Amino acid sequence: MQEIEIKNLIELPYAVEEAMNRLRINVGFMGSDVKRIMVISTTPNEGKSFITMQLFAQMAKSGAKSLLIDCDLRKSMMIEKYGMSIGDDGYGHQNDKLTKGTSYCLANDVPIDDCIYSIKGLDNGYIMPNNDNVVNPSMLLEQKRFSDLLDYAGKNFRYTFLDVPPLDLVADGEQIGSKCDGAILVVRGGITSKNMAKHSVMQLERAGCPLLGIVLNRVEGSKGGYYYKKYGGYGYYSKKGKYYYGKGEYYYGKKKKK
Repeated sequence: MQEIEIKNLIELPYAVEEAMNRLRINVGFMGSDVKRIMVISTTPNEGKSFITMQLFAQMAKSGAKSLLIDCDLRKSMMIEKYGMSIGDDGYGHQNDKLTKGTSYCLANDVPIDDCIYSIKGLDNGYIMPNNDNVVNPSMLLEQKRFSDLLDYAGKNFRYTFLDVPPLDLVADGEQIGSKCDGAILVVRGGITSKNMAKHSVMQLERAGCPLLGIVLNRVEGSKGGYYYKKYGGYGYYSKKGKYYYGKGEYYYGKKKKK
């Protein structure tokens, strides 16, 4: 297994890191059966990929062997955004270009672990980036090979986080969600409406993917500045149809009367 270097995985401010740590702890409370977690949003630019990467990194730092799979096979920017590159290829040669990733793994009969990279400086952290975008990934996602990939991940890693395209853009999220143990929905404060969030919940339910929780991202603080919830505010959803946020209890956005 080759090692990958992530140059742009920045150190978070204390408050932001603490918020992500709380999210990590609450994910841990979900039980041993929850292993393959899809992180998704309703629309672009809600901070989904940031939440995925940071939650994954927090899990790995805590000692849980974790894998991040880049499932945005159409328009992935993860390699460029985080400055990912390979160092020594094991034969004394330097090779900065990633030639094997998610789409390559799904389209070719190669060992799955050939497309998974360990991360320099992040023990217990492994990643399968998407190195080659494709026009129509539905064919790849429908094949048995994708199910085999998730089965491999479930057997070899405590957690697998899948970064997936927004629900409103393409059907990839529903296809992927049907094979996951649950989903975390990222919504952006002041941008994602209640109706949009409800529709996303319905799409996940239709796909048979349990909603594990909702992350409320980029929320403006009362003093006009951005506090920790800009990146790490979170809420939870239960089978009884209740949303939990902070100390309040909500029924689909309406506060419960005492």
